[in-house]
Amino acid sequence: MKKKNVIITGTSRGIGYELVSLFTDAGHNVLALSRNDVPISGLEISNCTCFPCDITDDQDLKKVKDFLEEKWETVDILINNSGYLVNKPFSKLKKEDFLDSYEVNVFGAAALTQLVLPMMSKQGHVVNISSMGGIQGSMKFPGLAAYSSSKGAIITLTEVLAEEFKESGPSFNALALGAVQTEMLEEAFPGYEAPLSAEEMAAYIFDFALNGNRYYNGKVLQVSSSTP
Repeated sequence: MKKKNVIITGTSRGIGYELVSLFTDAGHNVLALSRNDVPISGLEISNCTCFPCDITDDQDLKKVKDFLEEKWETVDILINNSGYLVNKPFSKLKKEDFLDSYEVNVFGAAALTQLVLPMMSKQGHVVNISSMGGIQGSMKFPGLAAYSSSKGAIITLTEVLAEEFKESGPSFNALALGAVQTEMLEEAFPGYEAPLSAEEMAAYIFDFALNGNRYYNGKVLQVSSSTP
């Protein structure tokens, strides 16, 4: 398999952390972006570059742009995996709670995608990690108004971008994840034990990111055996 250049956000823990290992072990080049780069930098992987990056910060995004222009000629895969969750009754949510959720889950992902698109070909693949909470008609849960609505927004954005770039590429798809045993799940549903581990879900996303664009564009796949 041809070595690919892969950008992954939200790599300090959970699914993002596991994805870094899968892609680097397979020989691909990875740019791992997270506000906290310590977990990945400590691995000292030769084909992985990481530095602290807040995707909602223009100066941090400029660091990404500078790196790409200097080190990589192309980007093959972008996985927008960063996520922000607030679990709070709707009556107690503040405007800032919604803004924080949308800044990471929608605006930051959109800004990074805009930055990377000029380096992606028709064969490229943008994978947006959403949630079953963002699927219309799915089971919803109290306290997750800001999170779930933002995950619904990234799904719609995925569909629109697939249409807008259907001639030139890349492909855009979203994965709406169900319950996965991660720190974020614990924040949303304390004490709940999910049927899938972060490693297992990362393995699915790894394969989909490499091959899913051969079969799908503008699609939202529900990757869920439990909600939650």
